[in-house]
Amino acid sequence: MDTRTQLLDAAERLFAERGYSGTSIRAITNEAGANLAAVGYHFGSKADLAAAVARRVIEPINAAQGENLDRLLAAGGEPAVADLVEAFVGPLFDVRSARTSRLLMTILGDPAEEMRSWVGPVEAMFRDRYLAALQRALPGLSEQELWFRVRGMLAVTVVDRIEPMGDEGRRWAVTFLAAAMSAPPMR
Repeated sequence: MDTRTQLLDAAERLFAERGYSGTSIRAITNEAGANLAAVGYHFGSKADLAAAVARRVIEPINAAQGENLDRLLAAGGEPAVADLVEAFVGPLFDVRSARTSRLLMTILGDPAEEMRSWVGPVEAMFRDRYLAALQRALPGLSEQELWFRVRGMLAVTVVDRIEPMGDEGRRWAVTFLAAAMSAPPMR
């Protein structure tokens, strides 16, 4: 295995266990069996390594979510809220690794700005496509409230992945999240 991959694997494990601030470059390189300069050489900085770890984990999920959204939109008409929720959270339920689920929790909840600032134009375009589809399905919600609810979908789904409950848990989550997304706007 090459040094770059070893660093990504080590950083993924350590960020999932300790968070961004609790993980030093030295700990990452020790875990990877690499020298201290390897992070700078391969990634530039610890923040850039964190971004690479996040993308490596999230890109396959985003790809599946994008395929689901494309399929719904190609079917014609406007998709129902429950279908949009299933298309969005379904790939998160397909994550089979507890470590990946913990890493997703870290990405969503770590107070370090570096764990939230990795999003680039591809991720922004993906987010905007889902937000647009949800806005059409839920026209009474402000953009801010809609984004709040989407973050809630992510949080509920990722927390549930820590102790997965199988297909039944997936159905419960989709039903719950579709109802939460469809609730009247806050005034």
